[in-house]
Amino acid sequence: MKMSALDWLFFVLLVVGGLNWGLVGIFKFDLVATLLGDMSTLSRVVYSLVGISAIFVLLKGLMKKNV
Repeated sequence: MKMSALDWLFFVLLVVGGLNWGLVGIFKFDLVATLLGDMSTLSRVVYSLVGISAIFVLLKGLMKKNV
C-alpha cells in the first residue's frame, strides 16, 4: 500500500504522540511540554494534531475494513 504525504504526516504525528505517552507513563516525563512549554499554544497545537491524526487513521482503517 502506497502512503500519501498526508498519510505519512499522520503516521509521524502518531509515533510522536505514542512515544510521548510512553515517556509519560514510564518516566512521568512529557517531552512535548518540556520542548514547547506546559500547555503553551504550540504544545496544544501538537496535542490537537496528534488527536486529529488518530481520528483520521481510525476512520481510514474502518472505511478500508468495510470495503
